[in-house]
Amino acid sequence: MMMWWWILIPVLLVMGVFLYNGRNRQNTEKIENPMDILDNRFAKGDISKEEYKEQKRTLNTKN
Repeated sequence: MMMWWWILIPVLLVMGVFLYNGRNRQNTEKIENPMDILDNRFAKGDISKEEYKEQKRTLNTKN
């Protein structure tokens, strides 16, 4: 009976670590650059073609 505890405890610890790491990976968000966000908004129809061109021109200008 005592032998099972020596096997069960490490197995539970390893499973806990894998579950914790998997949950952390799911919570990380992909960071998009401004052009990707602008392209997605235009593709979804959130902004018009004129707004898209104006914002794209603004993003492409270097200060």
